[in-house]
Amino acid sequence: MTQRVRVHCMSVARDGFGAGEDQSLERPFGHADPGVLFSWVGATANWVNRTEPGGTRGFDDYIARDFTRNIGAEIMGRNKFGPLRGPWLDHEWQGWWGDEPPFHTPVFVLTHHLRPSFTLGETTFHFLDTTPQEALKQAKAAAAGRDVRIGGGITTLREFLDADLIDEMHIAVAPIELGSGVRLWESPEELTDRFHLERVPRPNGFVHHFFWRR
Repeated sequence: MTQRVRVHCMSVARDGFGAGEDQSLERPFGHADPGVLFSWVGATANWVNRTEPGGTRGFDDYIARDFTRNIGAEIMGRNKFGPLRGPWLDHEWQGWWGDEPPFHTPVFVLTHHLRPSFTLGETTFHFLDTTPQEALKQAKAAAAGRDVRIGGGITTLREFLDADLIDEMHIAVAPIELGSGVRLWESPEELTDRFHLERVPRPNGFVHHFFWRR
């Protein structure tokens, strides 16, 4: 089976911004409220059952469960790993994912400032200063035949789209506008030269966008 490069459960606002300005430890999405951007997935049983019973079990939950299906490695940008910029002050900071990160696979963090790999629970973080193509080569090898997820943030996702390395993608468009920040697109139609696009609107106001290679 061919390894695929996938994007899942990424959310952007209606005007294409996936993160706001002035990101910090306290506000990882800047002026954007992640509780709103990701409210569709936060209501699902797949998400809620991490800590307590309950949650919805309809279409949104099906999408949320697909997040981990056949994923063997993830690639993320420095900003998704944590809010710190520039050289590492020390190696005590281990990201804002806690002692048991949700990835359970090797994770390759793209950064211009390298540091040693480390493991938390079932997740091992590796730090690379390289091109999207080389990062993907290493992630595919670590995934051992399974797919590679491009986990974000938006800047990293754009780099992999611009390098034409993504096979399929799910983007949830929230019924809000951010006005500024880090933008994925002006319009999703920008990608239809390379991808098929199908939209599925939901009663909660979100519109799921599914892209797959032509």
